[in-house]
Amino acid sequence: MRKAKPKKRVILPDPKFGDVLVTQFVNNLMVDGKKSIAFGILYDALDQVAVKAEKEGKPALEYFKKALENITPSVEVKSRRVGGATFQVPTEIRPERKTSLSIKNMILFSRKRSGHSMADKLAAEIVAAYNNEGAAFKKKEDMHKMAEANRAFAHFRF
Repeated sequence: MRKAKPKKRVILPDPKFGDVLVTQFVNNLMVDGKKSIAFGILYDALDQVAVKAEKEGKPALEYFKKALENITPSVEVKSRRVGGATFQVPTEIRPERKTSLSIKNMILFSRKRSGHSMADKLAAEIVAAYNNEGAAFKKKEDMHKMAEANRAFAHFRF
């Protein structure tokens, strides 16, 4: 953009937990502007997770945040053309992009899971991410491996 940077929109905290991260997750989960349905799906999933979380003596929200933290990538590769050749250049990810990537990966791989309802699939993915397993965690590991393999091209950063 040539002009000033756009202002960051303020995201209001959700009604049940009073957390901005939950609202951000719901905004990504929402389809066709159906926010109340997205809230219902997430709250149902967190209720299912709460059963497993109580065994460890943790609240469901803390369990959810730890699961997101486990699938949050710290580096990614970006394509960069240098002299006719394309290199995969590893770059650090800024904090806002880290959280949005982890949220999007969790939702994407929850949708791909087999199960009856979206709440069931999401709960299963949250538990898997908390235990450092599942498709979203594997995606993060693959990103890190790719960045490590292309570390030699780090000097092409832009």
